[in-house]
Amino acid sequence: MLKQFLLTLCLTLTTFLTAFAQTSPGEASPGGSPPGGVRGLIKTQKGEPLPFAAIIVKGTSISTISNEEGRYQLDLKPGYYEVIFQYLGFKTGQKGFTVENKMQTFDLTMEEQALTLGEVRVGARDEDPAYTIMRSAIAKSRYHFLQVDAYTAKVYSKSSVVVTDLPLEFLYKKELKEMEKEANFKKGVPMLNETVSEVTFRQPNVYKQRVVATRSSMDKNMADPNMYLLASFYQPEVVKAVSPLSPRAFAYYKFEYLGAFRENGIEVNKIKVTPRRWGEGVYRGTIQIIEGEWSIYSLDLQTVNTGFRLDIKQVYSPIQGVWMPVNQQFHVEGGIYGFKGKGDFVISQSFTNVKINPTFKPDIVVIDDKKYAEEAKKVRLTGREIKAQSMEDVVSKQKSFSAKNLRKMMKEYEKQDLKEKEKKGEDIDMKMSREDSTQVDSMAARRSMAFWDSLRTVPLTVAEVKSYSRLDSLVIINQGSESQKDSMKTSKADTTKTKKGGKFGLGDLLTGRNFRLGKESAFRLDYIGPLPGIQVNTVEGLVLNGAGLKLRHSGGRKRAGDTATGKSGVVRSGHDWSAGGLTRYSFGRNKLLVTGVGDYSWARNAISVSGGRGIAQFNGENPMHPLLNTLTTLFLEQNFIKEYQKDFFRVDFRNSRENDHFEFKASIEYADRSALSNLEKTSPYRWIDWKRREFTSNVPDNAENRADAAVLPAPMPRHQAFTIGIAASYKPWQKYRTRNGKTSYYDDDSPKLSVGYRKAISAFGGDVNYDFVRIGIEHGFETGIRSKLRYKLAVGSFLGRDSLQFPDYQHFAGNRFFFQLGDPVGTFRMLDYYQYSTSRKFFEAHILSELRQFLLTQITWLRIMGVKENFFLHYLATPDSNNYTELGYGLDIGIRFPLRLEVVNSFEGFKYKSTAFRVGTTMNINWGRN
Repeated sequence: MLKQFLLTLCLTLTTFLTAFAQTSPGEASPGGSPPGGVRGLIKTQKGEPLPFAAIIVKGTSISTISNEEGRYQLDLKPGYYEVIFQYLGFKTGQKGFTVENKMQTFDLTMEEQALTLGEVRVGARDEDPAYTIMRSAIAKSRYHFLQVDAYTAKVYSKSSVVVTDLPLEFLYKKELKEMEKEANFKKGVPMLNETVSEVTFRQPNVYKQRVVATRSSMDKNMADPNMYLLASFYQPEVVKAVSPLSPRAFAYYKFEYLGAFRENGIEVNKIKVTPRRWGEGVYRGTIQIIEGEWSIYSLDLQTVNTGFRLDIKQVYSPIQGVWMPVNQQFHVEGGIYGFKGKGDFVISQSFTNVKINPTFKPDIVVIDDKKYAEEAKKVRLTGREIKAQSMEDVVSKQKSFSAKNLRKMMKEYEKQDLKEKEKKGEDIDMKMSREDSTQVDSMAARRSMAFWDSLRTVPLTVAEVKSYSRLDSLVIINQGSESQKDSMKTSKADTTKTKKGGKFGLGDLLTGRNFRLGKESAFRLDYIGPLPGIQVNTVEGLVLNGAGLKLRHSGGRKRAGDTATGKSGVVRSGHDWSAGGLTRYSFGRNKLLVTGVGDYSWARNAISVSGGRGIAQFNGENPMHPLLNTLTTLFLEQNFIKEYQKDFFRVDFRNSRENDHFEFKASIEYADRSALSNLEKTSPYRWIDWKRREFTSNVPDNAENRADAAVLPAPMPRHQAFTIGIAASYKPWQKYRTRNGKTSYYDDDSPKLSVGYRKAISAFGGDVNYDFVRIGIEHGFETGIRSKLRYKLAVGSFLGRDSLQFPDYQHFAGNRFFFQLGDPVGTFRMLDYYQYSTSRKFFEAHILSELRQFLLTQITWLRIMGVKENFFLHYLATPDSNNYTELGYGLDIGIRFPLRLEVVNSFEGFKYKSTAFRVGTTMNINWGRN
């Protein structure tokens, strides 16, 4: 258990570090270090070391950063070099060195940067000049983001994670000692990972990484290359938090001008960034913007996420006239359930072969429409002028643009670029998702210490050297005892093989097991045990459901990655099929039911065939899971499931693929349906006798079928039904990507239109005859950072209803259990499963609004912990529902777990009826069929 907590904590810290990292290149040359160079200590005037200062060799791609102790080292070939030293809030230093065949020492004391306000005046009626600066920077943010077409680069990165607090440490001293011996883990000692990579980038989103070397202090053989992730603050959002350069920034931030300074011929403005409401999804700190260029000079920002605090520092430097990040630092600190830790991620990077897009010239002028309205008016272009010309033509004709014009021009540029790529048949991606590929050198995890000493651009701290030394000592100790373990391993080999090789035991008999029919065979036999399907209900008593055998055949398959979904897995390239039989045994009825099943799939099509005798819920969508019904039956004396027996033959067809924008389904079923009643003795299935409760009849209580208010209708008569159904859904605005001529779709919340038609025919002895049509739409969209509104609407009617039985009614996603499961948007919280099921017509509406800040989330601590508020509305109109409505309020309190607490009020005839509390989930759990 301790290992799992520590693994979760370390994984969370590492995830935060890499998720925000804009990993760009650092200098790395595997060929050995030059014999000479410069090293030293960087400190303040008070003598305090400056950690992670940027050290750049002017006119070259060579750079490094100081370590946590302020120490740095530059390995240089003989020659003369101008070295620049940069640190946030301090004056840039520059020093010339003549390097010979030896290492020389240079310690630098840096002075704090003095800001001047100049003649700027901020009065009661005057707008803070920070807003003019930020409007210009925001207008040009997309411009800066697209300036670089391609580059090659090298990166040295180092992550360091430390567990700082273990609650009740005395309880698991033994386990800690084992972890210290096996994995070099010790509280307070950093767990290190170093990586040297060579990276290539190509617009819009292609990143290729070759890991040259990687080393971890946790395990000598553990290769853990850092993912090359991009989190540019020129983008509207940086890992689900609003960037200060987002077009929406003024809705989330206040800006304050702190002053300016001049350095190396440029003027830099320092802006304080203050969120209007502190918490998840926003940053606070400072950002420095270059006057006139309106690009980032440096930034020092902080955000929070579910209790973790993340500090981000970036220093930029001009590369071929474009300011790019050369030094980046990330610090995360927080805890999980009393386990606390912190982590640092630093990057020493350099860029080579930078290719600038000639369209985006760095010398264009941006004019703020608000402060300089007259000047902006003179250079303003109409929407027709922007659309009629290419971006390159517009920029070549004029150099000055209003801020609003520039934003429109960038949108038009990206639209035109997308259309041009479509015409040429090139790869396109509407969502601009990353295309990352990583290649790890075969020697990456086997580099010697001498190699690392020649390769590492950031010196190790004393604590980090100690961590590596502990690992080396552990390796020697473990290797020394290997000879003693060999004989034990040999003696246990046969036992392990037997255990793995598959003696069929009692556990397998109960839970099931798979058998591969030959090493290279495409056939597999699945034995499905009865234990996972065990349940209890008042109609059948104790039930063993789902036990049986299935023979599966897998056609030709290959493993591939799906960039659009971010998943990798098996892709069908042949035909698959399976056939088998499943059983259901009822101890209360002393009956065994058998169902045959089979399916066949090819390409994007699938056919399923089933038949036999089975038990079904009246609502075929199974609103109540048998396991939950078992719990409510045994402990709460509430039997929610209502079911009937059917002898049937059914065929289902589906044409779709994952995340596709179009789906088509069809089904045909012939069934002989029979009513079932509760067992005569249900007391064995009532473990707690609630005085005010009793088991209800298996005949659903339905408003349409109720003869009068006090008497339930008679059981469903035995009958035959021959039904045909078709359904289709379509997402016309779904985002997609095209790669190598193949199109794949993203799983997004764009509008989804659906239509369904069901027909019962009186042929072949069928006793039911009706036509039913249903139309629906569902959609979700963001209403702010970490805020979203989702809705589902549906309308339907039985056009002809000559005869039909209760299973044919239109049923709804009700809920009577205190725990709400299923779709959080489309599931009622208090509605009876069958009370308002209808054979006529209906309209239902579901709206769920998730808000980052509203009532309780005005409290900063709740926002920091990731708590969100929810408001939801569910409405149902049928001839007998009397405008049934639910209004509710919920809190997403599941820190790292999808948990929601809700209070719900129900109304009928728009009059208050009752209140209930629910514990819910933010996930859509689909139970499927029985």
